[in-house]
Formats: sequence, structure tokens, C-alpha cells
Amino acid sequence: MHPRERLEFSAIDDRPPLALPKGVRLVLWPLLALEEWDMGRPMARMVISPPQGEPQLPDHPNWSWHEYGMRVGFWRLRKMLTRLGVSPTVTLNARVCETYPQVAAACVESGWELNAHGYDQVPMHKVADQRAVIMRSMDIIEKFCGKRPRGWFGPGLTQTFDTLDYLSEAGVEYIGDWVLDDEPVTLKTTHKPVVALPYNFEIHDIVLMNLQHQPSDMMYRRALDQFSCLYAEAAERPKIMAIACHPYLSGVPHRIGHVERMFEDLLAREGVVAWDGATILDWYLGERRLA
Repeated sequence: MHPRERLEFSAIDDRPPLALPKGVRLVLWPLLALEEWDMGRPMARMVISPPQGEPQLPDHPNWSWHEYGMRVGFWRLRKMLTRLGVSPTVTLNARVCETYPQVAAACVESGWELNAHGYDQVPMHKVADQRAVIMRSMDIIEKFCGKRPRGWFGPGLTQTFDTLDYLSEAGVEYIGDWVLDDEPVTLKTTHKPVVALPYNFEIHDIVLMNLQHQPSDMMYRRALDQFSCLYAEAAERPKIMAIACHPYLSGVPHRIGHVERMFEDLLAREGVVAWDGATILDWYLGERRLA
């Protein structure tokens, strides 16, 4: 199905506003992505370009950049989030449970929501059997943590026209790949409906740091600009603001202080809370039942 077959157009000003719990005005949705980069393939992203611009296999420099995130950056972010009392949605390639079990176990021990992010970091368009990979990813994470993931992010935020139907069949209740609204919306599938939670591509360390090459403090500055608009609008209807981090970007020494300051300043505002994806989903489903 084309996305417009899954979701009718709806102008936000034409809808009755949803209602957050008393005292809550704006919800931050913190996300921490954990990935597995197979050295047999070109790396998912690069921080240093190869000589003469020709990708080399194996790509040790860029693989080691990502590896730093798992060996050091993740643990730095975990301490920061724990200190602030923030429980993120952890969207992880299921293979992380096999190659970095200590990292996945630390997320479970922290009580963080695990959200499926494919098996490893390969676009869904490149997967020979999407249904099998989705089922395998969900099963591995469920076996590791004892809970079936309720949410999904495609590797590289990728989907084909059929992906949502396979996700619904596998038990996925929400996705974060679409950036088309400030509020959760319900998508049609050939199985059960799937909710698209509000996401954005710009308060996102890959976009800011790895694609736009912004200075280290830009995550803080842009997040506060985004928040300023949403917080003002939240006086009339609830707003949700996603913030996406990766250990090899947000967890490095010259950025971590700006990331921490961002969360501190946003959470200090009246009526601002941090929820994981499952909490946002349950709130929305409850609101929909009341409508």
C-alpha cells in the first residue's frame, strides 16, 4: 500500500486535541540507537573518507569509530541518562544481543524499553526476505529480554511498500520511521493497525553531526529552538519531541556535555516529562478509546 492508502490526510488544526495527564504539557521521547556494522559490507556511515574516495573492505577506520561507541560512548551516555532519571527507547539491531550482549544486558538492567531495529544495519530494500528478517529480529530480542518489542525503527529508517504489513504480522504496535505529524497517527495494514509515533529527522545526531557537520553544541542549540516552538504550541494541544542519539556520536567527549545540558534544560521546564515509546503508545491508545 502507498502511505496515503494507510493514512488519510488530516490537518492538525481540524482535529480535536488529545489530552495529556494533568500537569504534563510536553513529552520528550529520548531514543538511543544501537547498531551492528558487519565488516563484510561497506560501513553504514563514515566519519573519515577513504583514500581516493574508493570505499575499502574491510573498512577498519570507520568500523572502529562505531566500535568506540559500544566500548565507551554507550557507557558514558548510560551514566548521563541514569543521572538525569531519563529512560530512553533503545532501538537496536537484534544482532547486538549476540555481538554486544553486555550492552544489551545493561539496557535491560536499567529498565529501558527495547525496540527492534532490524537484525543488523542493512536497509529493508536490500533484505531478500523481509518477513523472515523481521520475525527473526523480534524473536531474538524477545528471547534476550523476555519481552516482545512493541516498536520498530527500520535500519536507516527504511521501508518498502510492504514492510508495515510484515511488521504488524510480527506483533509490532508502533513505528518511528515517519515524520509526518506532531501527534501519533494510526496506520492501516493487512493485519492489525500500527501507530506512527511523532519523530523528526533534525534533532538527530546523525543528521546534525555526520551529515550536516554542525559544531558540537548544535544539538543543544537546535533542540532548544525546536522546543521553544513546540512548548508554546503545547499550551493548546499536547506536543511530543523526539531526540535521537547514537553512542559513536552523542557519546564522544566533545559532545556529551552539550547533550546532557540539553536534557537538563528541557526537563527543567514546567510540565515537561520524558517517556519511552511504549508509554507514549499506551497514552495514545487510551485517548483513542476515549474519543
